[in-house]
Amino acid sequence: MSKRSYDSSAHEKRISKYRVNDDDLFEYVLRVAIISYVIQPKASNNLAHASEVKEKEHHSKFSGAISNSIVSIGDIFKDLRDGSKSVKFPEKLLKVLEQKLQNIAMGKDAAYSDQLTRRTMAVFYGQFIGDSFKRQMKENRSIEELILMFASQATSVLRKEPTLADDGWKVEVNNQIAQFVRMLRDCLKTLSHVSPELNSRLDMYHAKLAPPQSANDSGYDSASASRDRGDSISTQPSISQSISDMPFVMIVARLFKIPENAMQGEVDRMWKTCTEKAAVIDLKTCLKNINAGAPFPGRKEDFSSDTAWNHWRTQETSILSQLMVAMVSLNPELAKSMPSDNGSIYATSGARPGSLPSAHIDSPSRTKRHTSIGSRHSFFGAVDEGEENGGDEGDDDDEIRVGHNFTFIPPNPKKFYRRLVEYCLVTDLEFMFSPEVDDADEVPLSILSPPHVDLINECAMRWRINHTYRATCFLDQIKQLYERSDVPMECIPEALQCTTKLLQDLEIDKWPIQDSELLASVYGGLYNIFLSSLYHTMDALPNLKVSVAQPYLTVLDLIRESGLIERFEADISARLSDLTTHIQDVSVQFYQEKMQSLQASPGVNRALPLLLMTDELEKAAKQLDKRFPDPLVGGVDLVSLVVEAQVPLFISELQNSSRRLYESSMNGPTPDVPIQDIFSLYRRTQALLSMYKAFVPQGQLEFDLGQFFTPYIHHWLVDTDNKTGQWVQAAIAADKFEAENTERHSASVVDLFDSLRSPISFLQDLEWSDEYQEARFFTSLSKTISKAIEQYCRSVEELFMTEMFPRPTDYLQPQKSSAWLEKAKSLAIAGEKKIEPFNFRPESCVKLNNVEAARKLLDNLYNQMQVDKVADTIANHGPPVPDKNERPRFLFAVKIVMAEDLVPLDSSPSSLLDTFVTLSDEAGNRLVKTRTIYESLNPRWEETHDISIDKPLWLMCSIRDRALMGQHDVVGRSFICLNPKEFGDFLTHDVWLNLENTNNGHQGRILLRISMEGEKDDVQFYFGRAFRFLKRSEGDMMRIFIDKMSPYIRQSLSRPVLKTLIKAGSLGLDYNKALGNVTALYRSALGSNASEVQIPLPHNEKSRVRPEELTDVEIERAIIPLFDYFDANLHILNTYLSETAKDMVMMRVWKEILVIIEGLLIPPLSKLSSDMKPLSDKEVDIVFKWLKFLRDYFYAEGEGVSLEKLQNQKYRDVVSIRLYYDWHTDTLMEECVRTMQQSLREAVPIKKRVKSVYNQRNLGTIKERKKVKKEEKEVSNGETIMRILRMRPNTQEFIAQQLEMMTTVQAERERAQVDRQPRRSQRPRQAEIPQVPPLPSAAS
Repeated sequence: MSKRSYDSSAHEKRISKYRVNDDDLFEYVLRVAIISYVIQPKASNNLAHASEVKEKEHHSKFSGAISNSIVSIGDIFKDLRDGSKSVKFPEKLLKVLEQKLQNIAMGKDAAYSDQLTRRTMAVFYGQFIGDSFKRQMKENRSIEELILMFASQATSVLRKEPTLADDGWKVEVNNQIAQFVRMLRDCLKTLSHVSPELNSRLDMYHAKLAPPQSANDSGYDSASASRDRGDSISTQPSISQSISDMPFVMIVARLFKIPENAMQGEVDRMWKTCTEKAAVIDLKTCLKNINAGAPFPGRKEDFSSDTAWNHWRTQETSILSQLMVAMVSLNPELAKSMPSDNGSIYATSGARPGSLPSAHIDSPSRTKRHTSIGSRHSFFGAVDEGEENGGDEGDDDDEIRVGHNFTFIPPNPKKFYRRLVEYCLVTDLEFMFSPEVDDADEVPLSILSPPHVDLINECAMRWRINHTYRATCFLDQIKQLYERSDVPMECIPEALQCTTKLLQDLEIDKWPIQDSELLASVYGGLYNIFLSSLYHTMDALPNLKVSVAQPYLTVLDLIRESGLIERFEADISARLSDLTTHIQDVSVQFYQEKMQSLQASPGVNRALPLLLMTDELEKAAKQLDKRFPDPLVGGVDLVSLVVEAQVPLFISELQNSSRRLYESSMNGPTPDVPIQDIFSLYRRTQALLSMYKAFVPQGQLEFDLGQFFTPYIHHWLVDTDNKTGQWVQAAIAADKFEAENTERHSASVVDLFDSLRSPISFLQDLEWSDEYQEARFFTSLSKTISKAIEQYCRSVEELFMTEMFPRPTDYLQPQKSSAWLEKAKSLAIAGEKKIEPFNFRPESCVKLNNVEAARKLLDNLYNQMQVDKVADTIANHGPPVPDKNERPRFLFAVKIVMAEDLVPLDSSPSSLLDTFVTLSDEAGNRLVKTRTIYESLNPRWEETHDISIDKPLWLMCSIRDRALMGQHDVVGRSFICLNPKEFGDFLTHDVWLNLENTNNGHQGRILLRISMEGEKDDVQFYFGRAFRFLKRSEGDMMRIFIDKMSPYIRQSLSRPVLKTLIKAGSLGLDYNKALGNVTALYRSALGSNASEVQIPLPHNEKSRVRPEELTDVEIERAIIPLFDYFDANLHILNTYLSETAKDMVMMRVWKEILVIIEGLLIPPLSKLSSDMKPLSDKEVDIVFKWLKFLRDYFYAEGEGVSLEKLQNQKYRDVVSIRLYYDWHTDTLMEECVRTMQQSLREAVPIKKRVKSVYNQRNLGTIKERKKVKKEEKEVSNGETIMRILRMRPNTQEFIAQQLEMMTTVQAERERAQVDRQPRRSQRPRQAEIPQVPPLPSAAS
């Protein structure tokens, strides 16, 4: 509280409108002060011996006192010893206490005239004046230690007292300690600025040490028990009339600023009037007034119900009766002077004389105290629950008249009481602001000083002021002082605690009507005052601090919870509406000022002010929500009001900036507004809208967030699509293609997919509100991903092909010829040297691993994007598809399978071709180019390529012979039209094209396997294409691996080697070397295998008479170079390929071996005759032994490829050749017919639909398709028999008939299947497909 200057008129400014004359107030307050002194217990001057009966009675009381009154001093200070902090007393107390002890020891203090008390005090005084004792007390200033010092001296003195029999000394010790504590309390009253905590503790100690007695509303102590020394009161002692002995009189003098001599005259004037008898008569008059229904102190009309009236009457009559009992017990002469009432007085009291109901009361500082005559610092006590009155007061005393005929009670007690409280408050405020009080000194929030509290309580008791009015009056006075800014706001909650405590103890329904109405009025006024204060604190929004608003909110909530302001509901609702409007106005003003400030900042980025504004709004909302989580004053949601006012303003600003933002984000390669800021703005706006929805659930905000930012997403998708090429190039350029982990792939595939994963995560983090629109975004992004995968596959394949087909100047293998093709040709021409094997590089293996790893990473992208969910969203939630006029697109998969019967360009019949195939469009643009197959007139490419068209397209299929230098020669060419109408059944079609050459005519034929499916703008379709790119790249690269190994395998497993082996059978061999080379990486032990499949001979055939057989070692020695080649190259593959790629390559090598073994035994299937001759029995045995050795090598005793995989269907087909190889021609023909008829009778599987892109959209669908393919039915042996028949004479016509029959039956079955398929009439009509263009010119 800050100091103020007060002039002489300060007192008059604080006079309430209920004006009471100060002289009258002084008169009645002084009367109360005098009577409080008169009726105090006094020391007896005349002592007499009591009778024997009284001695026995007193002995009984004394025994009870011993059992009930002895209190351990250790128990009193137990809490302090357990850790409670001690409160230091003022240093001035030592000087005051020393003078007090000296007066008692010298017999100058009448209140302490008892000899035992004086003796104990004198002994303690002797210790007190010692220097060491004073020094000790000045250092610690502990009130507990001071009390303990006195207790020690009292115990030492009283234990030796002979007059105190048995345990009597213990009772006396407790009594004297209680007197000492009370003396300390009296001494502190004379000092200023005493800690309330210190006073509270002394009250507590006194309450514990005093004999069991109660204090009531009067504040008097009951009469103490006389000691067992025969003391009794015989006559009323004479008492001093000096005002220095009258504490309350001195307080009144200081309050009204009356000099002591003048005050002494006033006391002398009133002395005879202010008698105990007059006080008793006042009490008796109050009782009669209650019974008679007089206005004072209360009547039935003052209460709202009979229950409230009966409660108050019972309590009031009980208290009045007990007050009279207490006075008579202190002065029995009063009973003699009022014979007609003595009996009734004692009969009314339900307790023994001198005992009043106890009342525990709370001071304004919330410290519990025990009311006593020496300690009445509690301004408002709890409601005294007096005992029920045993009977009504007698009405036969004519001296007691009904009405307002009192000595000590003023004419209007409540007005006098109010004026007294006001007077005391003003006086204490003037003192607090006076120079005597330092700014650092603590002052009570109740304002009133302890002496004034005691005086007010004494007057309230004598004037019969209810506790309800006391608390309400004090609260009203504090409210008025606060309105005048004379007291701080903290005083209001302190005063409210009194009424709150009272409302808890006594329901408002039991209050007097006037008091409850007054409290409601005061509460209403306070509510308006603090609501107005809260109104002005809102000017600090949105940076309002809890510490600023919380004091007002606490008071408002306290008042609102009382329920007393419901009568002002209309006015309060209007005020709350004003508060709500003000909050929104302040919020709008803050937004406008902040936005103007942000937009005024320099810079061309128009999104930056909006971004910063979203930060401010979100920060302010979260801050307010954290500081004020609950609505204010019962219904004002601060955060909701702020958000409701500010967010629509921001949305309006955003819409107004739409055009400028878009233009600024598109103006060049480095736009003024980066796209990242646009998307940051999207996220912040989305967060604001979510916040608005959460805090303002009933609010309507018309704004389509998705529609606003969709153009930016489309622009970002286009930009991302343009960057994919850079990502692929950067990833490959930085890659050294060295294995980096257990998967053995390099960094480029990881870098690329990290780049592709980033936009997916970005889109997902946007949390787009429109699921369908988000699905369309992901579809567009999947197309970009497919494009990037295709580019990566092509780039890696180009590098791979460069390594696999190096130029002599680029790469030379150590001790090997890098240009093996040219060397092989020269060796073949010379006929003396063999083909040198090709050795693989680790980098090539890593590239294959990259493609394999890319499939797994692409599958991860598939799952991250939740492609199936995206596709379902588009299918189920998309808008209806409008009729489209644009042409549909179709995706053709053209597989270039093989060519046969190619004619060499040279005249030499032994000449071979190095062929590759190209597909070109009508304009001559090359669309497809295959790899080169060397030295073959029946090459197999087995390559698939995708061609996307929107109209029929003619393709020119050309086979060219690769030349080392110059232009490649055309072997033959033909045309094929990719017409969607012809391939609309979505089945796979085998198309044989007859090749023609301008100069030489017919040049053989080529097989194309063509299928078609509709190209769709679909996320699953794009992922399927990406997987297909990877699968084809993987297959092409593996095929190159096999193609590089195949020439050497063919050379090692060839008919010349067979003939050489048979001719050289008698030559000596290095068996140790042969056996050592066989036990390589994947070889198993040599020798026969009991589990080997034995092919039984027909019953009509005899066992072959074999010529002299070669040993297994000799047979194996012939292919030892092949095992050495496998040891070298498979070690490289095993080291650098991943586990998956290694398994696939091994199986491809094994399949190539089976094809080569098959080619040794029989020619390919064709209707043309073959020049190939059958092998001899010995040669057939050698071939199958080679097959066994190679199988055991790859099995490697269980450490290599499993037998299940090695002995696959192809292996079983090759083994079955041995069964039919030596059969007679006619028998073979019969078996062929029987087999073909049986296969036709069985349910031949219908031709499957094309392997769609959708079947390859992820690893799961790919594995499922492989599983189904594995379960397909095995083929018959008819084809094997026809291939054997090609080596027999006069079988060409038979084979042609069988092939034609197979083709015809299969075509009929396919047509029947197509006819059974449901018509697609339900499908939406598509735009008409253009007519087929004319066949282009065949000119080269």
